[in-house]
Amino acid sequence: MTHSAHVDTFARDNLPSPTAQPTFLNLEKLDYPTHLNCAVELIDRHVSEGRGEHVALVGEGVEWTYAELQKVVNRIANILVAEGMVPGNRVLLRSANNPMMAAIYFAIIKAGGIVVATMPLLRAKELGVMIDKAHIGLAITDEKLKDEMEKAVAGRDCKMLTFDTAGHFTALAVASDEFEACDTAADDVCLIGFTSGTTGVPKGTMHYHRDMLAICDCYAHHLLRASPDDRFIGSPPLAFTFGLGGLVLFPWRIGGTSILLEKASPDDLLAAIKKYRATVMFTAPTAYRAMLHKLAEHDISTLRKCVSAGEALPKATFDAWYAATGIKITEGIGATEMLHIFIGSSEETVRPGATGLPVPHYEAKVIDETGAECPPGVPGRLAVRGPTGCRYLADPRQHDYVLEGWNVTGDTYIRDEDGYFWYQARSDDMIISSGYNIAGPEVEGGLLTHPAVAEAGVVGAPDPDRGQIVKAYVVLKEGHEGDAAMVKALQDHVKAELAPYKYPRAVDFVDALPRTETGKLQRFALRTRAAEEAGG
Repeated sequence: MTHSAHVDTFARDNLPSPTAQPTFLNLEKLDYPTHLNCAVELIDRHVSEGRGEHVALVGEGVEWTYAELQKVVNRIANILVAEGMVPGNRVLLRSANNPMMAAIYFAIIKAGGIVVATMPLLRAKELGVMIDKAHIGLAITDEKLKDEMEKAVAGRDCKMLTFDTAGHFTALAVASDEFEACDTAADDVCLIGFTSGTTGVPKGTMHYHRDMLAICDCYAHHLLRASPDDRFIGSPPLAFTFGLGGLVLFPWRIGGTSILLEKASPDDLLAAIKKYRATVMFTAPTAYRAMLHKLAEHDISTLRKCVSAGEALPKATFDAWYAATGIKITEGIGATEMLHIFIGSSEETVRPGATGLPVPHYEAKVIDETGAECPPGVPGRLAVRGPTGCRYLADPRQHDYVLEGWNVTGDTYIRDEDGYFWYQARSDDMIISSGYNIAGPEVEGGLLTHPAVAEAGVVGAPDPDRGQIVKAYVVLKEGHEGDAAMVKALQDHVKAELAPYKYPRAVDFVDALPRTETGKLQRFALRTRAAEEAGG
């Protein structure tokens, strides 16, 4: 380890032991210096190299060049230091996506702090867990979201600052716009990203300054291949590392433009593509599907690249989007533990329905329960390693995620003869019915090709005869009736699309499916519902 710049050594003291960490590959190929501050690389470098007048960041009523962004970041960094923040302190950040959130995010990092960004919908109890686990002494919140933060800091040794999205921040106008970046080590922690915590206490994933650049120099450089003229837009929150990478790190690494929307529903995205002349979009499969039916009402002619992650992209959605726009959606799988996408594709290498190939500088394999590699075509657990990897904050679950140097993600995959990886399910989303292994997302994909289906969620429901049966929860498009005839039509359709044993033996029609704030289908909620309905 390089000599740390952190005065507060909490993060480094709570890293997993070296033997519990994964193997990190190909760092020598990326050739990062031993000391770097990623805020300098992502913002200041463009100013010093003569690109300061290029637009860096756009939001409602805000347009900052790199030179302007640098000054805002410097002012905020000076305020943070004046408030007592020292290198290594963790700072909790609570906001929807907007320019001020991004500026504060990188002011914390530039001053040597560690960002703990949180989803806007979290409540005081959930925020309190993070404050306690990461020993956070300073929390910064958008004025609109301060109520839950006030409750969370009450009774805790944690100071709260507020800002508003118009750019007003305590003392911002009078703070100096000069600030010398903290001389952080490349392996100093700059981000603790908490997992969603759907199973037990959320895990804090620790990422270094070098990690923030590595995802840009691996996935974005080799597969996305955007240019400084590109303008990036999307829906994932910056507290979700898919959003951080796709909407901020990737454009800023190459001197492009980040467009941040506080509201990013499919309707909002479609309108904003034209308004801000967006060229690259990051969002979830559900959003692409929802936008399909409204494309005729909007001009999205500036758009040239579309990326999907967060959950598997159904082939039906890929095909329909390509037919409507001529753009091939490139899919990827990432993880909060890995920071961003580690298996994906470019437009040239995409195979509809497949996640893709390992990102350059990463390796991946499919393993069985003993850790042995599965032959092509045999499903097993996905294992990956590369320049980034899992480092949980003081958490025994590190030993579950990292096995013999590999990060084991909890996803079931098949690798084909050509080396492409095909997603089957989250490992706990596999349905075992009468001895057959059935992947819920595959059945969802079959249902989505039926013209009456808007959304579908498929889980295993307890069954005394088969152990489990395939149960589908379906949202129908307007004008279609959820009756017995529709149940039979959907069952017959899936039998024709997939192996007949995979068809849903039970179909429930619902108004909406449970989803996370980032748009992921909450299959665990459907499993709970299915168990309750079965009396289990």
